[in-house]
Amino acid sequence: MSNEKLKLQQSELSAWWEKARIKVDHMIEAGWTEAPHVSAAGKYDQIKVDQWISGFWPGMLWILYDMTGETRYREAAEPWDERMEQCYLRDNHFHHDVGFQFLPTSVIRYKLTGDPDARRRGLFAANYLAGRYNPAGQFIRAWPRNQTGWSIIDSMMNLPLLFWASEESGDPRFKHIAIAHADMVLRTFIRDDSSVHHIVIFDPETGEVERYDGGQGFAPQSSWSRGQAWALYGMSCAYRYTGEVRYLNAAKRVAHYFISALAEDDVPHWDFRAATDLTDEPRDTSAASCAASGLIDIASQVTPEEAALYQRAATRIMRSLSNNYSTLDQPEYEGILLGATGHKPVNSNINVSLIYGDYYYIEALAKSKGWSRHIF
Repeated sequence: MSNEKLKLQQSELSAWWEKARIKVDHMIEAGWTEAPHVSAAGKYDQIKVDQWISGFWPGMLWILYDMTGETRYREAAEPWDERMEQCYLRDNHFHHDVGFQFLPTSVIRYKLTGDPDARRRGLFAANYLAGRYNPAGQFIRAWPRNQTGWSIIDSMMNLPLLFWASEESGDPRFKHIAIAHADMVLRTFIRDDSSVHHIVIFDPETGEVERYDGGQGFAPQSSWSRGQAWALYGMSCAYRYTGEVRYLNAAKRVAHYFISALAEDDVPHWDFRAATDLTDEPRDTSAASCAASGLIDIASQVTPEEAALYQRAATRIMRSLSNNYSTLDQPEYEGILLGATGHKPVNSNINVSLIYGDYYYIEALAKSKGWSRHIF
């Protein structure tokens, strides 16, 4: 197979990157002080910075700063983790997703600038996340209120915060919790056919599995495509930090399922099992961009002979997103990818731009251009 088909052509990659950068520059001018989340008609809304999505916009800025060295991206990114830290001092909505919030802000800021306050914020968030660990069931609890036995597949993407904290602090406690949780996911979330559950509900006293819940997927036994993306990417992260082959094998298994279930244009429907005929079901470009970034990582972790499968799939996804679902030619439109699905079971945020879809698109573009620093 020619290298042209295996990887994105330099000309198309450079064009997409430059157009995406121009769009980010325009969004900086919006001057957001709360977190952008959903763009339904070309303008991002704003929600409070204690919400799980608050790290993705500054994460895009830190990637651009790292790639370009232009200080305006750093200056636009720096206030965000400072704002988030203030939320600890009052009632807040922090939960297991503090990794999504503080990895693309405090942790990457510390890695790039050496800022000691950013390091402190990252370690504080890791301590908070470790405090959500239930040793009976060996799981990290998802949400903060009454759902004491609930754990979700999204949690795999937060484990890098614990692995980083263990390396940075020298305290193996963080790593031990991350490994125990990842092993729990292997046992209880990933099915024999390599599809994944969104939610597993445990008895918080005994640690026994009580039942499964469909969550943002179609049903308890369905296959929510963004959950598949979280799993393949998150397992590749666990392998990168530990070198344990069981995690790489899991990432590959889930990736094979994801690739095989893609629609004809290489962008997934919101749930791979939402209907016998998926033709009229919404797509989810956020699942696609997250999976593409994770597939690029898997390709870098396997032999060259194996790598082609994952790199080729990532290339097809990124080409389809860029050519068929993007607003790259609309610089003033806030939002990069159209066709994302937030929460279909409650008919919330269908066929919109989602900030995390945009983030992973930028991340995958950066990786395709040779960016090798990892946020997750």
